[in-house]
Amino acid sequence: MKKIERALISTYDKTDLIDIANALAQRGVELLSTGGTAKHLRDAGIEIVDVSEYTGFPEMLDGRVKTLHPKIHGGLLAQWDNAEQTKQANDNGIKPIDMVICNLYPFEETIAKPDVTLEEAIENIDIGGPTMIRAAAKNYKQVAVLTSPDQYRKIIADLETNDGSLSEDVRFELAKSAFRHSAHYDSAISTYLANLENDGEFDNVLSLQYHKAESLRYGENPHQSAAFYKTETEPSPCAAWAKQLNGPPLSFNNILDLDAALEIVKDFKTPACAIIKHNNPCGLATADNLQDAFKNALECDRTSAFGSIVGLNRKVTVQTANTVREAAKSGVKIEAIIAPSYTDKAVRALSRVQDRRILESGPLQSSRHTPCAVTNPMQIRNVTGGVLLQEQDLHHIDRSDLKYVTKRKPTDEEIESLLFAWKACKHVKSNCILLAQDTQTVGIGAGQMSRVDAAIIAVRKAGEKAKDAVLASDAFFPFPDGVEIAGDAGIRAIIQPGGSVNDDLVIETADAYGIAMVFTGIRHFRH
Repeated sequence: MKKIERALISTYDKTDLIDIANALAQRGVELLSTGGTAKHLRDAGIEIVDVSEYTGFPEMLDGRVKTLHPKIHGGLLAQWDNAEQTKQANDNGIKPIDMVICNLYPFEETIAKPDVTLEEAIENIDIGGPTMIRAAAKNYKQVAVLTSPDQYRKIIADLETNDGSLSEDVRFELAKSAFRHSAHYDSAISTYLANLENDGEFDNVLSLQYHKAESLRYGENPHQSAAFYKTETEPSPCAAWAKQLNGPPLSFNNILDLDAALEIVKDFKTPACAIIKHNNPCGLATADNLQDAFKNALECDRTSAFGSIVGLNRKVTVQTANTVREAAKSGVKIEAIIAPSYTDKAVRALSRVQDRRILESGPLQSSRHTPCAVTNPMQIRNVTGGVLLQEQDLHHIDRSDLKYVTKRKPTDEEIESLLFAWKACKHVKSNCILLAQDTQTVGIGAGQMSRVDAAIIAVRKAGEKAKDAVLASDAFFPFPDGVEIAGDAGIRAIIQPGGSVNDDLVIETADAYGIAMVFTGIRHFRH
């Protein structure tokens, strides 16, 4: 056990700092502090010694140099069980520092501001803090280092239990946390500076750090252990950072499907509903209001919607909540719902099913109903032994981007439905064929090895609704057989990227069926 007799406190985040400072002071621990932290502690009636008084050297360079002094770092790094080091320290008036409580300037919060300047970012690069943290962590056998207010309660309890001392095991765990803290801080700075002059090239080194949010009961299957990790700060409204208002803890699969549900509805300006099963939409629709969007999405495939996740892009009112409840009464089990917000009545209505998870993401859209801005448009996929990094597929098209390639041109109504279907198919696993009537899906063929099989499934699921529907294909038709299936089902219009060596034959087949076809020039594979 190591007795704590002298502690150095220098923090940006003052959360619960008074609690641990009081606990130390009451045990007679000498407290050293700097700048704003010293004032904060003094204002609370806690006696402290200014670092400048302790070192005999003033703070200088607008606060850039405060703790960078041999009396500080000697006190942190000296091995007091080494006779020669102890003699050197004593000869130079260096005293042991047994604890450091330090957290750093808010660099990530600073660079998240839309109008941040490079000069402002540079000024929020902490130098003295990381240096103290690393010194204390390196010498954990002599020094305890605290880098988060989340640690204070346990350390106070340990000090009380052990008469002001901390075990080496506790100090070692604190040291590991400290090195993680400083590594993440340096990574954030490095990434920010590297991206300042981004020329479209990816960095040679990719640094990733996530914080454990919770352990999960299991992964995709009960025999797989799992945990959920989050980013340091919220990149944009997302499922990972959503607030849970009701229901049991989220499962591994819940989190995946909630993410898919919210990311789909973010893409639509008008009220939208996505119903998700196994990371694919089994129904998607937009309408003038949420309850109609939900009803229309549900009608695409009520059977597959059993045990589904629902994503909505507007505030949920009691009217929408009651529409969901009516669906549940008819046998459609909805595991979870995610939306920007809810009225109190809506939450109460939806919470009558106690195990229904209800999540609130926060605002997705401005009052003008523009799509939600994405502040971190990168996606990471794991492979054994590595990761893949790519930009998110945020490409949008409008009428002016379409290339009309068949004899019959689509009507205005068909164009509106084609654009909806194209936006929707982007979120379906490849190969994807998606059928839509107006702005609601009526049949979805997802994740097939053959585009023909995807077309067969989409037509079969749509049934009679395939007649006069429009079709979206996430990639080109390599052969005309997929168009033949569409034509036999009564499809009126098709949107696809184009670019096949057989485009002429595909277009000729569409003409034979009287199908209007447009090319986008863009592919939407989703593996």
